Amino acid sequence: MIGRPIFCNPPEIRPLAECGNQPVPERGIYDNMKTAVDRVGRGKERQVNIRFLAMAKHYIFEPEFCNPAAGWEKGQVEKNVRDSRHQMLQSMPDFPDLTALNVWLEQRCVALWRETAHGTLPGAIADGWAEEGAALMPLPMAFDGFIEVGKRVSPTCLTSFERNRYSVPASFANRPVSLRVYPDRLVVAAEGRILCEHTRIIQRSHKLPAKTVYDWRHYLAVMQRKPGALRNSAPFLELPLAFRQLQEHMLRKPGGDREMVDILALVLHHDEQAVLIAVELALAEGVPTKTHVLNRLHRLVDGKVIDGPPLDTPQALTLRREPKANVERYDAPRSQIAGGRHAS
Repeated sequence: MIGRPIFCNPPEIRPLAECGNQPVPERGIYDNMKTAVDRVGRGKERQVNIRFLAMAKHYIFEPEFCNPAAGWEKGQVEKNVRDSRHQMLQSMPDFPDLTALNVWLEQRCVALWRETAHGTLPGAIADGWAEEGAALMPLPMAFDGFIEVGKRVSPTCLTSFERNRYSVPASFANRPVSLRVYPDRLVVAAEGRILCEHTRIIQRSHKLPAKTVYDWRHYLAVMQRKPGALRNSAPFLELPLAFRQLQEHMLRKPGGDREMVDILALVLHHDEQAVLIAVELALAEGVPTKTHVLNRLHRLVDGKVIDGPPLDTPQALTLRREPKANVERYDAPRSQIAGGRHAS
């Protein structure tokens, strides 16, 4: 295997043998790319990147690195890569994200393998690859390729990476965490478990201002202690629409901020979608209160019928005399006692 990926996004180095769910060879010849080699020593001495070495052990192949400025050791891969770039990238369309680019690139590579003649063996490159596949090792599960960086969460529950800041659950403020960097996302882990995950922001220009990515769920523990901060907190500016509409009603009355925090905290114990549905039902019925939201949520969780058919009350149960809200009638028995009052 000649390891010279056309698109190589560190740390997720994807061997060419993996394209198309194919087997893995026993040995791979690589150039001294920075995603694989940290330092080039004398002769064949190399300080291999720890994540690249982990990938090689995962797929059980032996990486072999060429000497610097020795293109003949790579089996004319330089010219093949140059020719492939012209074939593939000349008519390359625009892509919305990196995932779409990788999907198109893999499909284009497979199509070119079927169209391009092998040169040494009869048939196309795909035919020679099919014959060689029987002598290769089976492909294991995909390698979890990431760079792990140690970080410390700020007092405002944020961790920084590449000038941008990302929120972390409030229980880990001022504590060390492990940041796993993927090409498209960031995963925060600590104490042997995954804490949260954010979409990675990639900005090539340093002239653009840094961004802060909040997840309002990470700050619920803080809001439960200080509900008054809910009114002007930046993490809660991007609440779902139903929560924002309920907040407008709740903050108009005294103590509404605490009740709103209690409703938001329901997502810590119940499915968030169920809480949203309960809030939407309370708003639709014109009763935006904490009690009504809890009532609707419990009915959803318990599986009770919310909007059932109207009950047909039998005629025998119809009230002939409506009860009156007259509490003075309870004073009538007191007037019949001697002295006008009971002994107690």
